[in-house]
Amino acid sequence: MAAIDPVIDVRVQADDFDVGVELGRLEALGGGAVGSFTGIVRGGDGLIALVLEHHPVMTAKTLRQIAEEAAARWPLLGVTLIHRHGRLEPGARIVLVGTASPHRAAALEATMFLIDWLKTRAPFWKQECFADGGKTWVEARSADNAAAEKWGAAHG
Repeated sequence: MAAIDPVIDVRVQADDFDVGVELGRLEALGGGAVGSFTGIVRGGDGLIALVLEHHPVMTAKTLRQIAEEAAARWPLLGVTLIHRHGRLEPGARIVLVGTASPHRAAALEATMFLIDWLKTRAPFWKQECFADGGKTWVEARSADNAAAEKWGAAHG
């Protein structure tokens, strides 16, 4: 459990983000470690875009709960979760997870936890758009569910 309340920054936005600026904010909290993950839209197989839809109130609430869960499990000074929505082309940043902690293990473990839980619990609907005009809704993947399950249930 953290000695102080961590700074939790959760954003759901259409606009891109600057990874360096966001990690700099976490570094400024004075911990000994910053862990991060940046997700990028994959290309290939004719994919020209990924469209993410969401319910703004539900998504913001769920992301905040996930961030608070990480802060309850690890001694974190800060958590940054930024998830984009709308139409994103291959190579575009889609998500940033960042954590700051006095200890590298906590920062890295919390980052892994956050991305695993985001992949399975964040209420986004993703549709792949292809060059041939085809569209496919992305289904949950068993590997993502297995990764999230290793962290167990939420506290409380």
